[in-house]
Amino acid sequence: MKPVSLLFAAVMVVCAPAFAAEPEAAPNPYAFNAAAAEKFDVGALQVQRFGSGGRPLILIPGLGSGAWAFQDLVRSLSDKHAVYVVTLPGFDGRAPAEGNVMDASRSALRELIASHKLDKPVLVGHSLGGTLAIAVAEDAPQLVGGVVTLDGLPVFPGTEGIPAAMRPQAAQRMRAQLAAADPRQFEAQQVAYMRTVGVLDIGMADALGRLSARSDQGAFARAAADDFALDLRAGLPKITAPVLVVSPFFEADGAQLKMSETDKADYYKSLMDGTPKLEVVSISPSRHFVQFDQPEQLADTIKTFLTTL
Repeated sequence: MKPVSLLFAAVMVVCAPAFAAEPEAAPNPYAFNAAAAEKFDVGALQVQRFGSGGRPLILIPGLGSGAWAFQDLVRSLSDKHAVYVVTLPGFDGRAPAEGNVMDASRSALRELIASHKLDKPVLVGHSLGGTLAIAVAEDAPQLVGGVVTLDGLPVFPGTEGIPAAMRPQAAQRMRAQLAAADPRQFEAQQVAYMRTVGVLDIGMADALGRLSARSDQGAFARAAADDFALDLRAGLPKITAPVLVVSPFFEADGAQLKMSETDKADYYKSLMDGTPKLEVVSISPSRHFVQFDQPEQLADTIKTFLTTL
């Protein structure tokens, strides 16, 4: 059986069980509360900088996520590096923007590197953010010093066999499905997703689902469709920087798909075929948001990767 997507699986958000989202009685414990050294906009992106010195790092969150998705990594890495955390338009309470979210974000990331004279930064992206990191490394290989993708790939897993001509139509069907829910349904879908795909801890899942639901629903649907339509595999040989792909694995989920930890890592390697300098590392037990399920193991993995650059 071919592995099915465990990436951010936007289709599964629509199809996930409709767990009711309980009213939030206290501040969300996972909301981002670190104080940035500076905050500014570059094109479509909001940027927050933490720390200084060292090789610069650019952290790119996934679908519907904001800086809250990287709070532990910011604490772990900003003592030795300038860490730039970006938030895409329409995500985490930001106003949405018109047009293709992925294209606008790719352009803005290149502008951030060039305009702030960042010397060979390492792009660290989660899910959709990992896809963006790969895209920028293909667009401007001379600007990028390394890529780390956390469950983010050049093509939506499970769709690699869809012909290029059919991808836009499939993406638009996804967009329509995601945009159809009312706001209460949208929040319930995000909580359900976090419980079934996102993280291992149910209490954490509910809190993270509410954070994800702060995103603009239309922007969320457009970004998911824009990402689904992409297939970046043909450009992988252009990447000159080392690439680390983190493959999270949870045995119970793998058993449902009849997929071992090695099977999943090998599948991810196959989707990255053609990347000149590739390493795939499995982290378990973890679901899609590996930065919450295994924060210390992930931070150590990234730090080890940085020593090789």
